[in-house]
Amino acid sequence: MKVFAIVLVVAAAAFAGWFGWEWARATDSADEYTETRQEVLRAGEQGIANLTTLDYQRVDEGLDRWIESSTGTLRDSLRQSRDDSRKRLEEGKSTTVGKVVDAAVTEFDQENAQVIAAVEVTVTPAGSEPVVKRNRFEAGLSRTESGWKLSSLRAVEVGT
Repeated sequence: MKVFAIVLVVAAAAFAGWFGWEWARATDSADEYTETRQEVLRAGEQGIANLTTLDYQRVDEGLDRWIESSTGTLRDSLRQSRDDSRKRLEEGKSTTVGKVVDAAVTEFDQENAQVIAAVEVTVTPAGSEPVVKRNRFEAGLSRTESGWKLSSLRAVEVGT
């Protein structure tokens, strides 16, 4: 009987240890999940703000920020259209400042993510009063060696 009690105590201790280990591992995974999700949200918000902000007096600085915030085909497209974008912006003589007022991660895994955002874009034509436009965007993000970057950006139509 004494041997049975000892075996039972050892088995219970082993089970408790195993359960504690699994619980700690699950907690670490949940913390990592939450941390990655927050990282995706911050990168998405910043990337969207960057791609909706430009000053015609500092076009190259803004276009560099666009390219730095992007990856993949979006980045390739921005590089390819850089000269045309510069010309249009300098001719248009306006400044835009994008401000993300609300955003959410709609899906993500370890390599790719989607973020939706409500954005106020303040457009100030040279010599005119600023006008605030409200837009919604959906951004695709990809994990790169230097962090999460926008891989796509599209305006989302808002129903009436």
